Amino acid sequence: MDTTYIFLQHYWWFLVSLLGALFVFLMFVQGGQTLIYTLGKSEDERTLIINVLGRKWEFTFTTLVTFGGAFFASFPLFYSTSFGGAYWVWMLILICFVVQAVAYEFRSKANNFLGKKTYEAFLLVNGLGGTVLVGTAVGTLFTGANFTVNHANIADITGGNLTISQWKSPFGGLEAVWENPLNVMLGLAVFFLARILGILYITNSVDNSNILTRAKKRLLYETVPFLVFFLGFLVCILLSNGYAIGDQQTILTGVPYKYLNNFLAMPAVLAIFLAGVVGVLWGIGKTYLSKQTYTKGIWFAGIGTVLTVLALLLIAGYNNTPYYRSNFDPQSSLTIFNSSSSKFTLTAMSIVSVAIVFVLAYIVYFWRVMNKKKLTIEEIKSESHTY
Repeated sequence: MDTTYIFLQHYWWFLVSLLGALFVFLMFVQGGQTLIYTLGKSEDERTLIINVLGRKWEFTFTTLVTFGGAFFASFPLFYSTSFGGAYWVWMLILICFVVQAVAYEFRSKANNFLGKKTYEAFLLVNGLGGTVLVGTAVGTLFTGANFTVNHANIADITGGNLTISQWKSPFGGLEAVWENPLNVMLGLAVFFLARILGILYITNSVDNSNILTRAKKRLLYETVPFLVFFLGFLVCILLSNGYAIGDQQTILTGVPYKYLNNFLAMPAVLAIFLAGVVGVLWGIGKTYLSKQTYTKGIWFAGIGTVLTVLALLLIAGYNNTPYYRSNFDPQSSLTIFNSSSSKFTLTAMSIVSVAIVFVLAYIVYFWRVMNKKKLTIEEIKSESHTY
């Protein structure tokens, strides 16, 4: 047994999971975009909110690209399976993020023939569609999808049969919406979490009493449905049967309480998860219950989000668990062992993985630069460039 290769496979699943967790946190931008008209009742207030969020939208996109690149390089079989089969889901996600970039680029341009309202609608589409679709897609890591994989074709050097993965549904991944309600449940949980984080970030970043008052009142209305959907999803997956890797890499089905047992088998991951949940609840509760305006909630809830999502993704792939279940043919399920790149590739990329540190440093540095001073309506009006 090559323990070095096994370590590299676990190492890269951790990195991919960490990048995914950071991306979920940074979707506070998407959540805030869905609150433009809820928190901003005038044109000036809406412009203030959009500019506060606009200064961070590139962080979300940068992390998404890095996450996608790391996933593709380390576990390419997932790309050929999911992106090649569930193409409608990924195309819709891509469109949602493209219209966001267009909206921030052209909303305040001179001679904008579409008008600001159109681009604000684009931001709403990105905020709603991007969060729900991403959450629904992630849900399939726990509930499975309809595909088959022929591993023998990977070694077909003659090129006679290049079909490795086949999607067994004509709906291109959209079937995840109606085949298992847990997928949509997680999608809605991500949506409301993004709105919560958006509120906390706006509270931390603007100097406007009207917006701050509305944001605090709105926090409870977003927290209740988030807890309902998240806890519903969590309880269901912890109590459900799962898949496990058996001897000779065969896939065992109907394993009782698989994800609950993963937590119990990995107490460090469980501790990370519990710390994350506490952080999210503390950030929300402290902001809502404080008599004075509390602006630090985004840090507790943000770090808590990263830890919680990281732990969930780790139990999806660690402890001999297929991270992408095949409901059509369980033996086609993808694991970190049968879907990873070669040992040479993972080793070479591990050296390059230090670049992730620079991504984090980039986010931290420019975040601090941009947030040294809270934004006001007067400051936005005096700037030459606005979103």
